[in-house]
Amino acid sequence: MAKEQAASKKAITKRSEDYSQWYLDIIEAADLAENSPVRGAMIIRPYGYAIWENIQKILDQMIKDTGHVNAYFPLLIPKSFLSREASHVKGFAKECAVVTHHRLKNNETNDAVIVDPDSKLEEELVIRPTSETIMYDAYSRWIRSWRDLPLLINQWANVMRWEMRTRAFLRTSEFLWQEGHTAHATCEEADAEALKMLGVYVDLVENYLAIPTITGQKSESEKFAGALRTYSFEPMMQDGKALQAGTSHNLGQNFAKAFGVQFTDKDGQLKYVWQTSWGVSTRLIGGLIMTHSDDKGLVLPPKIAPIQVIIIPIWKTEEEKKKIVEKAEEIHALLKRKNIAVQLDERDYLTAGEKFYEWEKKGVPIRLELGPKDLEQDQMVAVRRDQEGKECIPTAQIGTYIEETLVHIQQNLFERAKKFRAERTYRIDSYDEFKKILEEKPGFIYAHWCGDADCEAAIAEETKATTRCIPFDEPEEEGTCIRCGKPSHKRIIFAKAY
Repeated sequence: MAKEQAASKKAITKRSEDYSQWYLDIIEAADLAENSPVRGAMIIRPYGYAIWENIQKILDQMIKDTGHVNAYFPLLIPKSFLSREASHVKGFAKECAVVTHHRLKNNETNDAVIVDPDSKLEEELVIRPTSETIMYDAYSRWIRSWRDLPLLINQWANVMRWEMRTRAFLRTSEFLWQEGHTAHATCEEADAEALKMLGVYVDLVENYLAIPTITGQKSESEKFAGALRTYSFEPMMQDGKALQAGTSHNLGQNFAKAFGVQFTDKDGQLKYVWQTSWGVSTRLIGGLIMTHSDDKGLVLPPKIAPIQVIIIPIWKTEEEKKKIVEKAEEIHALLKRKNIAVQLDERDYLTAGEKFYEWEKKGVPIRLELGPKDLEQDQMVAVRRDQEGKECIPTAQIGTYIEETLVHIQQNLFERAKKFRAERTYRIDSYDEFKKILEEKPGFIYAHWCGDADCEAAIAEETKATTRCIPFDEPEEEGTCIRCGKPSHKRIIFAKAY
């Protein structure tokens, strides 16, 4: 039965043949998620959720280390709240799911249930697309004096945005995230906060997820609805497209004025606070898949992998099994003591080959094999997920080997992704060349742009490429817009994007 089930699972589509289908096949093959009965909403399976838990655990500590505390706010938001800040509601209006009634009742003609027409709400409630409005209503009560500032709150939650075109992890109607919302006495403090949290995200994504990023400021048309400034970090996926992996916003005072969030300063003057918001979501798992994985399946950086090492004992007879499993358990205990996330696969209803295939698809960084000959020679066979080939390691050296190799794999994945990005990054001055690159071998294009929103929209319409960010590390440089020829003072990154 197990062999039949393993054989029935479809092969993973090659990236070179159909990148989009490859991505979906990886999710299925690695048991990360599946579609739910609700269109556009996914079921995150245990292995996929374990990855999110690791991300959450690491990031939560980073957030707390910067002085923030966690809180929780309601899922349902009064519709009138979203009307208080005009640009904000305009940005989310088409994505909002609305609760109009508060109960069901039995249908008198059959066993089905129907909405009770007598339960219509006096005010409709919106399922949160983001929490600025419900949180800032509370902040207006919590903040009175300069002594209450800065207010540094983070929330782990789910949100809903009624997406028309969905794709697991990358864009779903419901997703998990954290959203930080802070209040400050000055614009300078708010800007420093927004940039600091952007730096926290970069630390997470580069040093734990092994994904290289480029940071910068969004254009006016690409910034968050209602924000003064939006900052983002943009990694490149293996198809050359950008992924907006997370954003951090200086919200200015728009929401403070809309919700009456004021404080009395040290001179006794009543002032509006300056606010920030920032967040990352389960979209990071999509970025993780598309940055590192290959045609064999998922590839996970050790620092984020739920299982860093899988031990597979191999035997033919019961006598061999007893000795081999006993040694495997000894190695398992050794690695556990070293705080390595290790698992021992003793299932006897799968062949060794089927186990290799399963854990390869799930992206476990290191596989250790222990068979009768290995036991005789006091060694284990080690296989790295990020490389081809095997090597024999004396069992006395296994602990040191695993510790060092996990570090090497983490570094290798980051450097490999960085090298790929460099190979697909272009600096061009011709619109014809711009369009040719996007058509033939897309990537990040550094090009001049005049700053006009209409010109930006025309480029997007004509090429499907959008402005990703105005990179922080790009120097001032005189040039002309690639499309209209007007003066430009700095290159901006263009790319096709998810």
